Amino acid sequence: MRAVQFSRFGGADVLETVEAATPKPGPGQVLVRMRAAGVNFAETLMRQNKYAVTPELPAIPGTEIAGTVESLGDGVSGVKLGSRVAVPIFATGSVLGGYADYAVADAGLLVPLPDTLSFEAAMALMIQGLTALYLVKHISPNGKTVLVSAAAGGVGSLLVQLAKRAGARTVIAAASTTDKLDFARLLGADKGVDYTKSGWVEEARAASGGAGPDIIYESAGGLVTKECLEALAPQGELVIYGALNIQGFEFGVPELIGIIFKNQSVTGFALPTLLTPEGLKSGLAELFDLTVRGELKVTIGGTYPLARAADAHRALEGRGTTGKLVLVP
Repeated sequence: MRAVQFSRFGGADVLETVEAATPKPGPGQVLVRMRAAGVNFAETLMRQNKYAVTPELPAIPGTEIAGTVESLGDGVSGVKLGSRVAVPIFATGSVLGGYADYAVADAGLLVPLPDTLSFEAAMALMIQGLTALYLVKHISPNGKTVLVSAAAGGVGSLLVQLAKRAGARTVIAAASTTDKLDFARLLGADKGVDYTKSGWVEEARAASGGAGPDIIYESAGGLVTKECLEALAPQGELVIYGALNIQGFEFGVPELIGIIFKNQSVTGFALPTLLTPEGLKSGLAELFDLTVRGELKVTIGGTYPLARAADAHRALEGRGTTGKLVLVP
């Protein structure tokens, strides 16, 4: 089979397509033929050895796929050959293996795909979809004004919609271009601010009625994180998640004074530590159902052949994409 791997850390050019042995499913496992594999920012960081976990080299990245069941290991029952499934590799704690023609997975982790849901759409609803869903379930926006940073991205584009569904009074999209803000408005954002422009903090406060957003879901990282804290309302909650915030996070005494005297809170969020097998399956089933019924819009920002995984990484790192990037055979 073909696989995309990196044998050294570096830029997108370290990704290479190689021939590898097709894995065989062990007891309780299935072999899945990849029809779509998700591309995530964490994988670009891992490729550079900037992620929280350093993989053993050579490494095949990829933490989520969708495809068809090709063969069954010993003891597997209730799974039909040829069935369409989502494979949340990330649920096992692994971040490897998805950029390949085939992957093995524990049968108990497979999530059936509705016939009318594309493999590509399923990719947008796995890591990003579950992250957005769990964010609004654990930090409820009901009745509040919320700001979503990176609002045109894989998580942000879904979070805008799910926050509205969860009863947010006002959803403010924050992004880096006018086109991205227009896109977020099409998804239901009430207002938008460009966080690459000076004065955006004041714009965010004005968009919220003057006090600032009650909740900010923040994943852009860098200076934006500090500025989000400036924009936050008294007694507001800054929710920090995503791989970019791991790369650079600097709050000092001035920020701490503001947090204390404004009675604000800073909350960390990590999806894997909250997931249970039951929650994963029920969460994906909910997202799949909402999408099939047309109540949740999925945006595929780019589809790349497996052999062009490096191009997908470059596009994602260029920060010009919207929605989800997907690899296909």
